[in-house]
Formats: sequence, C-alpha cells, structure tokens
Amino acid sequence: MANQTSDKTILRALAGETQHTPPIWMMRQAGRYLPEYKATRAEAGDFLSLCYNPDLATEVTLQPIRRFGFDAAILFADILLVPQALGADLWFVTGEGPRLSTITGEADFAQLRGVDDIHETLSPIYQTVRNLASALPKETTLIGFAGAPWTVATYMIAGQGTPDQGPAHALKGTHPAVFDALIELITAATIEYLSAQIDAGAEVVKLFDSWAGSLRGDDFQRYALEPTRQIIAALKARHPDTPIIAFPRQAGDAYIGFAKATGADCVAVDNFVTAEWVAEHVQPDGCVQGNLKSTHMVTGGAELVSETQRIVRALRGGPHIFNLGHGITPDADPDNVQLMIDTVRSA
Repeated sequence: MANQTSDKTILRALAGETQHTPPIWMMRQAGRYLPEYKATRAEAGDFLSLCYNPDLATEVTLQPIRRFGFDAAILFADILLVPQALGADLWFVTGEGPRLSTITGEADFAQLRGVDDIHETLSPIYQTVRNLASALPKETTLIGFAGAPWTVATYMIAGQGTPDQGPAHALKGTHPAVFDALIELITAATIEYLSAQIDAGAEVVKLFDSWAGSLRGDDFQRYALEPTRQIIAALKARHPDTPIIAFPRQAGDAYIGFAKATGADCVAVDNFVTAEWVAEHVQPDGCVQGNLKSTHMVTGGAELVSETQRIVRALRGGPHIFNLGHGITPDADPDNVQLMIDTVRSA
C-alpha cells in the first residue's frame, strides 16, 4: 500500500499527511453540468439505464477526469440502488427526481429481500468499479460510495425526497420496531455493497448522510453516528487499509468528535460551517474534506477565487481534501470549475 500511496495525493491526505496543495475532487463531478455527460446519458436512455450500464457509467466517471484532471474519480451510481436491490420499486421522474415504493409498516418491510440477494442487482456497479480501476490514470484515486442508512431510509419511507424527512421521523415515532429493523437491514446491505466495491477496486469509500442534519440529540447518535460506526467497523475488519470518508451533512456541532466516534478517516463538511471553525474543531482529529459553497460554480468571478483561497488558507494546517460543501448543480459553468481548480493549485 505504501508505494501506491506515494503518487496519490488523496490517499496521502486520508493517511493524515498535511500537503502544500490540497488534493481536489468534487461531489457530483460526473453530471448534468457537462455537455459530454448529457450526450452519454441520452445514449443510455434514462438515468437508471446509465447507472446499470458499466461501459457508459465508466465513460461518465472518466469525463471530468479527462476534462479537469481531478485527483479522484467517484464511481457513477446512485444511493437509491441499494433500496432497489433490496426489492423496492425505483423509478425517476424527469425534472423531479427519484420515486420509490414506500415502507409504511410491517407488511411493506416484510416484502423486502434479504441482504444476500443484493449482489445480483448490483453486479453491474461492481463491473463499473473494475473497469475504472484499470482505466484511471495511475495518480487518480478511485472512490466508491453508498448512502448512509438514515438518508436511504428517508427515501424508502417517503418514496421520494422531502424537505424535512417528515415521513421517516413519523415512522420512527409510530412504528419504532419497523424503523429500527429497516435501519439494520440497510446497514447490513451497505456493508456488503461497499465491501464488494472495495473487492472490485475502490481505493476509498464514502458514506453520504445527506439528511443527517434533521436528526437531533439522541436520534443523531442512534441513527446517524451509530450505523456509520457499525459500517466502518465491519469494513475495517475486512479491508483494514481502505480509508473511509463520512459525510453527515448539516451535522453542525455534531461534526466535533465524529471521526473519533465512528472510526472515519476523514469527515466531509458542508458549507453551513466555516472552514475556520472546521480547522479549530474538526481537523485536529484528522483529515477533513470541503467545503466551498456549490453556488460559486454558477456565479464564478472574484468571489469564487477569494472564497476558494480562504478555505485553502484556513485548512492548510492539517490534512485537507478540497471539495464543495454539497454536490455541483446542473446550472454550473464548467469554466468556473476550472477556475476553482486553478485557484486551489496555485493558492
């Protein structure tokens, strides 16, 4: 592993090394802001067909690497492929996003498949990882990922994204046994899914808990922190050399101590906290990733440059991977992405 680490700046940051120039990648870097992505997606027919076509999913993962030379590529897939593999119906409504069959009680939960059955559905994803492991430039790190259990559960319960994750909070209150069983099932499936990605060639994996911020107090500990800890412990037992990034978005003060409590090698932070605060409260425990506001990829200009420089400056005292505080949006300008990269690399 050691000599492999030497030319991969992301792996060096994840191992705790403070680097003069932070490595950089970007959430949703393969996506709708790129004309070449739109062309490939049109060829696939629809979003899910693109996820499950290893050749085309490999192509869209490589597109931002060719164009921008990011230090990492992240597997092109979706966090809702795990619910689909567990037996949920999944479809995408153009312009609106994902829709799933819903889990509203014990009868719905009983319809789901077991963890051992997920690989049949997900095998094309593992093929994409294998393709990428051999196709990426030698200096580019390959990141696999999954949704964290709470966030995945919110979609499985509501059948779609909601502004407040209300249906999941309601099920947690009215049917706690069903809710807990669902979290346990997703946790177990996520361990198997990420382990298979690592076996196929992923060098790093990331857990996206996009809705962690709507959990408060004990609920945050129980449904954001604890499942993440279980997943990391199980993966580290099987793959001790594979670094893991955790992203409990909008965790606020709960970012403090999250790495130590879960065993994560890196905590990704959103843009609701400042880089200066992160440097003081989160970075002492290890690598941090973030956290430029994604709207700068739309607006560009001097403010993009100054904000990028400020984040690099604030976090230069410890291990840091430069990224956005959330995924890049479809209305972003690729020229602004290049400006951000040039600014990071010259800062």
